[in-house]
Amino acid sequence: MDTKQTENASERTSTSGELPPNLSSTKTSYANERANPGLPNGNSMKLARGLGWFSVGLGLTELFFPKVIANISGVSNKRTGVIRLYGLRELAAGIAIFSQEKPAEAMWSRVAGDALDLASLGLAFTSPDAKRGRLAFATANVLGVTALDIICAKQLSNGSQGIHAQATCIVNKPPDQVYAFWRDFQNLGRFMTHLESVQDLGDGRSHWKAKGPAGMSVEWDATIIADVPGSLITWRSIEGSDVDNAGAVRFERAPGDRGTIVRVNIEYYPPMGVVGATAAKLFGEEPEQQLDDDLRRFKQMLEVGEVVVSDATLLGTGYTTQRPGRPADVEELDAAESLPSEIPTHYPFDEGRTSQV
Repeated sequence: MDTKQTENASERTSTSGELPPNLSSTKTSYANERANPGLPNGNSMKLARGLGWFSVGLGLTELFFPKVIANISGVSNKRTGVIRLYGLRELAAGIAIFSQEKPAEAMWSRVAGDALDLASLGLAFTSPDAKRGRLAFATANVLGVTALDIICAKQLSNGSQGIHAQATCIVNKPPDQVYAFWRDFQNLGRFMTHLESVQDLGDGRSHWKAKGPAGMSVEWDATIIADVPGSLITWRSIEGSDVDNAGAVRFERAPGDRGTIVRVNIEYYPPMGVVGATAAKLFGEEPEQQLDDDLRRFKQMLEVGEVVVSDATLLGTGYTTQRPGRPADVEELDAAESLPSEIPTHYPFDEGRTSQV
């Protein structure tokens, strides 16, 4: 990047943050950028605050209504003194969560408290007047809360829990044209199948709505960090987003002036952290593969003017994974709402060329 481009990038840098470190590398990790002030892992913080309110509510109930807790959990009413002590512990944990900027230690204290609760419930099973059905129910609930506490504590303790993906493609168009198409964020939904909509809010900010695992939808606002026409775009989500993310896309002139090399690097924290990442993989949404498929369609949009599909694809407009190439069965043809050849996929672009394999 020459001096003029660097100055342009500085002029377009958002007032909310600096350029990501090591921007000159195409393998930039955004873990450090996500750790900067103003870029917390919002999902972890939301979960921590929710567990903090849970601690406060449970602590107050245990402190002032210990017999109610004893009855619900199936332990003896003789344990009310111990329950009140546990209530004070919950209150202390909740206050600690709200008093710390990054409450990792407070969350680990909750994990320790959960272990103590489980040990107490296990001991209660040995009591002759124990109500084992209610004890089993209470134990299952404590195990569920313990899992959330551990996930939250691990995410707050380790800044590298985000998912990183990178992909590259070569588009047979000049860098300025490739950059211009990407920079109009409303175009992204034309080749990124997980995006439902992108709204340009002006001043480098945009609102995104995307499909999440298991049919859920997630939304976030993003801001541009650097914008170098024909060369580079970097972005990050703002605090409080459903999906915390940061990334960059580069546009480099290919050797011999044979098009543009597009390099994309992203890092994001899926909804529900580790649980969300696992769910995404279970539903076949591998980040690297998804990004590769997006860039393949991006290349087709620019070079052909549309996303190219074939009659081997029976679902939608070719965005889903194709089945092995073979003649379609009669049942498959009858079940298909419409064939790809009957679905308009052309978008007016460039010279308006169309293609159908």
